Amino acid sequence: MAQNDESSQRFWGEFHGPNMGYVEEQYELYKEDPQAIDQSLRQLFDQYGAPNWLGTSTDSIQQSSTSTSISDVKKITSTYRLVEAIRRFGHLEADIYPVNINEERKSELLNPQTYGLTEADLKEIPANWVWEKAPVGVDTALDVVRELRKYYTGTITFEYDHVDSDKERAWLSDYIESGKARLDLTNEEKKQLLDRLANVEGFEGFLQKTFVGQKRFSIEGLESMVPMLDHIVKYATEDKVENIMMGMAHRGRLSVLAHILGKPMDKIFSEFHHSPNKELIPSEGSRGINYGWTGDVKYHFGAVKDVKDGEETTIKITLAHNPSHLEFVNPVVEGFARAAQDDRTQSGYPKQDVSKAIPVLIHGDAAFIGEGVVAETLNLANLPGYRTGGTLHIIANNLLGYTTDREDGRSTRYASDLAKGFEIPVIHVNADDPIACVSAIKLAYDYRQKFNKDILIDLVGYRRYGHNEMDEPRVTQPKLYSLIDNHPTPANVFANELMGKGVVTKEEFDQMVDKVEQNLKAIYDGMKETEIAKVECKPMPDALNTDLEKYETAVSMDDLVSLNEELFKRPEGFTENKKLARIFKRRKEALNEGNTVDWGAGEALAYASILKDGIPIRLTGQDSERGTFAHRHAVLNDAVTNEKYSIFHGVDANASFEVRNSPLSEVAVLGFEYGYSVQAPNTLVLWEAQFGDFANVAQTIFDQFISAARAKWGDKSNMVMLLPHGYEGQGPEHSSARLERFLQMAAENNWIVAYVTSSAQFFHLIRRQAALRNKEEARPLVLMTPKSSLLRNQRIASVAKDFTEGKFEPLRNQPSLKVSKKNAKRLLIGTGKVMVDIEEAIDNSNEKYDWLRAVRLEQIYPFPMKELEKVIKELPNLEEIVWVQEEPKNMGAWDFVDDYLRDLVKPGQSLRYIGRPDRSAPAVGDPNVHKAEQKRIIQQAINPTLGGDSSERN
Repeated sequence: MAQNDESSQRFWGEFHGPNMGYVEEQYELYKEDPQAIDQSLRQLFDQYGAPNWLGTSTDSIQQSSTSTSISDVKKITSTYRLVEAIRRFGHLEADIYPVNINEERKSELLNPQTYGLTEADLKEIPANWVWEKAPVGVDTALDVVRELRKYYTGTITFEYDHVDSDKERAWLSDYIESGKARLDLTNEEKKQLLDRLANVEGFEGFLQKTFVGQKRFSIEGLESMVPMLDHIVKYATEDKVENIMMGMAHRGRLSVLAHILGKPMDKIFSEFHHSPNKELIPSEGSRGINYGWTGDVKYHFGAVKDVKDGEETTIKITLAHNPSHLEFVNPVVEGFARAAQDDRTQSGYPKQDVSKAIPVLIHGDAAFIGEGVVAETLNLANLPGYRTGGTLHIIANNLLGYTTDREDGRSTRYASDLAKGFEIPVIHVNADDPIACVSAIKLAYDYRQKFNKDILIDLVGYRRYGHNEMDEPRVTQPKLYSLIDNHPTPANVFANELMGKGVVTKEEFDQMVDKVEQNLKAIYDGMKETEIAKVECKPMPDALNTDLEKYETAVSMDDLVSLNEELFKRPEGFTENKKLARIFKRRKEALNEGNTVDWGAGEALAYASILKDGIPIRLTGQDSERGTFAHRHAVLNDAVTNEKYSIFHGVDANASFEVRNSPLSEVAVLGFEYGYSVQAPNTLVLWEAQFGDFANVAQTIFDQFISAARAKWGDKSNMVMLLPHGYEGQGPEHSSARLERFLQMAAENNWIVAYVTSSAQFFHLIRRQAALRNKEEARPLVLMTPKSSLLRNQRIASVAKDFTEGKFEPLRNQPSLKVSKKNAKRLLIGTGKVMVDIEEAIDNSNEKYDWLRAVRLEQIYPFPMKELEKVIKELPNLEEIVWVQEEPKNMGAWDFVDDYLRDLVKPGQSLRYIGRPDRSAPAVGDPNVHKAEQKRIIQQAINPTLGGDSSERN
């Protein structure tokens, strides 16, 4: 198949004079019968197509005889193939491994003999025949081969042939082949670079001998990463970038905290001290760093640093906190960056400026290719709702995954090969060559700024110790570690190189090393031990115990009517879908007397009122523009032009509304939204699962970030997760949002877990959540939302008065059930859809239910204990408290609420459970079986003679 036009033109452009006539003659034969010409020429035409001068005026083409031999043409074409091979495959022979257990890296693709060429042949061919931009002094094809090998097979090499854009490939080629890809540092700059390496190496060595046997995940073998990050900060500061958002796992984290984020050395030392009755105190005046109240291990923490020029901050560097779930911080950092780039102060979509923040992600070699979240995050890079203008990726490649060899850890040659599928240019660089390393950063930074796209540096080094300094790597990698043991450190490698060139002397280098040692020792000696009276966790902030009922969320009728009218603004000439027009007609009249506001209309009014309060909103999910169940219609598509318009952009507000259909991803998208919410605390961020159980895929984000980040690290988030939940006979995968998992993690007021059953309840709850923004009592909201059958059930629609009066009710009376406090013998408590089904069953029954008192638990956590106690005190003849749910007994809310309910049971009363039995799957697969089960649950709940299970535990 012929290559693209640019490549073809570049190739045919090298032919001149007699050769052109010969090629034309051969091409005519090729068109008649490809087998009639020599194989090498046939391959040439197959690859590059027709000579590009054919079909144009021949006035400027010097025609000549066809006496030139086929051998001459073959030499030229073969030389061109060799030159292209160096560009494309030079990395196969590049000197990128400081230690390499494989044999010497050679590729036949880079051998002239593979193409039937000798040095004499190459000397006969002018350089500009095979390299149009050959520099002065490069006269022959042999010179070309030697020059390009210098660029592509040294300690820095490149892969960019997979990049689809001709413009980007040409830019990269020019950058590399002009010599710009290797910085020409002055001697003073080289000394500064050596000093930086000595500081990093000295810091790690001091930790190794001072805190023997403790985990630290040292950077040793990859020390050049620190000056690489220095250069990112330098270039970003020069460009007046406001934020650098960084994410990384453990390897090298302490060195990055110390040398890039400026975390005080004594603070780091104090975190290593594990005496059972004493603690090591930083010296007086040491800058403190605030974390959460339960804390985390030292190599999980992040930090924030303001780089100042005088009194003014020029750039803020943020290193995100990260758990042991290595790459899961990636989308969080991207969310940080997008939030920092967006201007949310005007109506419409936020105005993004990608120059305001640069994301930097440092990956492990085994994790980059092994963790699916990496691919999910890379896929976000060019999507409208998630793009951040290019991320600088660095793989901290230490050749190992804990004890697993690369041969067992990936199916690709390089750890970086995953990036090729996203057309990300790759730079491989030897970590022992710090000049090459900082040169790689310059190229990567310039590319990001030029094209606003991701680029990746594969920083190839090694790991001097075991994975966590406590294991013995010589047991599992004896050959590799025999090489590492005999290999000098990067600082010594670079020092020896500079000594050989007379840039530094041995004495100067020894003084650098000694100065680092003395400085660290002085800091350590300045610390003191103090007795620990009692070891215990810090208390959580008092603000988290704040009563949430203090927030007023009602909106006046005049304001509601005005907002509803604004939701019906449309661009001039907009053609609305006829079916949607009927839906919107009902919404327009929803606030009129005698009408009700359904879920979709209530949600729209909630968002519109929040925008009117000046609070930006960001809502994303796999089908969130329309809504999975066709209820939201936040974005309309012109029926003729397909142009998009959001109904919320008609609201007159000084706040943006952004709604995006996300890619088919949960973990990366949810991580992104969490990061956005942390960085933009004044914005109401919502993520919607297509079905609630899809949140399963993002369990790590829930476990490690959303539920626990405040307690571990002090990170606050106010985001909302909308998880469709409810049993409709759709089988195990589309019934349950796994409510029990969120309740299992509920503690220390870390979040709110709710399951509401009216549009007004949703309205008030979401408005309360918006009111919590950026306050100490802020926390996420996990909300079970209705699916198709319940969304269209008029029983969850609310009258206008429900929006203009009152507030969110954590415990709500069962509608349509007359309350007879004196006669009530059973208190029925449940949550969500099953209570609506029970309401319908009672309405359709002729029975008298004065023996039954029923309430809906609409906020499950924090549990409304006081409200429920009040209800029970009003029932003098109560005999039993019955919990009803449609989920299996080992799922849903039962295992969470039973402890609270048991505390409320008085002597002579019983606590019972009605619902499905314990099961391994959330629901049955047969719709008929589902209906029978659902009917049984409802009948047991409302029949005084049918019971459930006792709450007695075995």
